[in-house]
Amino acid sequence: MSAHCMLTGAQPGFGNTISHSHRRTSRRFDPNIQSKRYWLPSEGRYVRLKLSTKGIKTVDTIGVEAAVARIRARGVKV
Repeated sequence: MSAHCMLTGAQPGFGNTISHSHRRTSRRFDPNIQSKRYWLPSEGRYVRLKLSTKGIKTVDTIGVEAAVARIRARGVKV
């Protein structure tokens, strides 16, 4: 599960690539996952999160403490 956002839960989507001759081959649409390090003041340490770009914007809006609380509520270890 490498292409998976810890905060938003974004996962790959699946579909078909359609060629000029209209042959269909399977493909996957991966979310834009980035690994980002945040300082967590309550624990006095850095945490490395694998987030989509939408997840990074969400952390900028709600703050890292609330984001880590949401991630832990989903059952993901941080």
